[in-house]
Amino acid sequence: MHQLNLSPQSNVSGAALIDELYRQHARTILRLVRRQISSLEDAEDIMLEVFIAALQSETFLKLHNNEQQAWLNRVALNKCFDYHRIATRRPVVPLDLVITNLYDDDEHGPDNVAVQQEEYRVLQQHLTSLTDQQREILRCKFGHNMSSPEIARHLNKSDGAIRMILARTIKLLREIYRKDDERRGS
Repeated sequence: MHQLNLSPQSNVSGAALIDELYRQHARTILRLVRRQISSLEDAEDIMLEVFIAALQSETFLKLHNNEQQAWLNRVALNKCFDYHRIATRRPVVPLDLVITNLYDDDEHGPDNVAVQQEEYRVLQQHLTSLTDQQREILRCKFGHNMSSPEIARHLNKSDGAIRMILARTIKLLREIYRKDDERRGS
C-alpha cells in the first residue's frame, strides 16, 4: 500500500481522494468498530465519523499509510469509547418496547380513551337536563370530593337537604341513562 496523497498540490480530485481513503481503510475500521459495537448501523455511523474526522484533520494528510491506519484505529476506538460512555449515561429503550408498555395499562389505550371521551360527552349532555343546584352539588361531591356536610356549609343548606338532593339527582341521572340506553337499543 502507498501513502495517500490528499494534499492540495495533489493532481487527484477530492472525490477520488475520499474514495481511495475509504477503499483502503473502511473494511479494517469497520471490523475494529464491530468488535466494540454490536449494532451494525451504529458501527457504520461510527466508521463514517472516523473518516469525517480524518478528512477534517490537518495532520492526517501528512502521515504515511501505516501511520494513517494507526491514526484511524485510534480515532475509531475513541469514538467507540464515546459511544459506550453515552450509552451508559442515556440508556436507549427500543421503540417497540415503549409502544408495547405504553398501552399495557388498558385505561390509557386509544380505544379506551375514545370510549371515555364519548362517555364524557354523553354525561355533559345529560347534566344539561339537571338544575343549576343539582349540577353544583354533583360538582362539589364528585369534582371536589367534598363530603355532604362540607357541601351543606358551602351552599348554606342543611346536611339532610344536601343528602336528599344528591340521592334524588343520582337517581334521576340513572333514569336518564336507562332511558337513553333503551332509546339506543330500539
